[in-house]
Amino acid sequence: MKKLQSSAAAAVLAAMSLVPLQAGAALFEDEEARRAILEIRARLTNMQNEINAKADKSNSLDLNNQNEQLRQEIARLRGQIEILTNELANAQKRQKDFYVDLDNRMRKLEPQTVTIDGKEFSVEQAEQRAYDTALAFFKAGDYKNAGASFYDFTRRYPNSGLAPSAQYWLGNTYYAQRDYKNAISAQQVVVRSYADSPKAADALLNIASCYLELKDRPSAKKALETLVAQYPGTPAAQTAQERLASLK
Repeated sequence: MKKLQSSAAAAVLAAMSLVPLQAGAALFEDEEARRAILEIRARLTNMQNEINAKADKSNSLDLNNQNEQLRQEIARLRGQIEILTNELANAQKRQKDFYVDLDNRMRKLEPQTVTIDGKEFSVEQAEQRAYDTALAFFKAGDYKNAGASFYDFTRRYPNSGLAPSAQYWLGNTYYAQRDYKNAISAQQVVVRSYADSPKAADALLNIASCYLELKDRPSAKKALETLVAQYPGTPAAQTAQERLASLK
């Protein structure tokens, strides 16, 4: 009798001891999982009390009947303990999956460090996606949507490390559509506002090309001379010198 009671108690206590060991590391803030575990612990405690209560009543029963009933009850309780232990494992897995998913989503929102034109800076995910979308339009030859997207980018992210490039490509979308006056205006913003950007030299070269398309050779020559003077040694300056030689 005492052996059966001890065996049942040991089974329950073993399951109860498993709960904090398995759940302690992961279950912190997931309220649903915490409630599930508290409920499982309460049910295991009730089982222990139930076994003790049945043992107290056993004195009034026939010894053989008592032993058989206890065996059946212990088997039933062990089955329930197995079910509860499985439920606990599932609750732990759900919370682990929850935190893994949450961590992945948080990482996607974190700024990333990128290098453009030799400069390293931090870029938000939404910011990078907006720039990539605009550039994809340009590469696909959809200059109208590319221009609209780059223009929107420069208004939404004026202080972005990608802003000089976005403004430069905006000028190129106008050039590709033969809108040379707007192309000049867009590239002049690069030269004025982002003079220390490598894109400034390229912008001056583009300005000179626009003036040549407009048959304004003096303005084209001036833009090329400014480029050579302000950005010597750059690939754009080398190209500018070659064009100046052809304009003489």
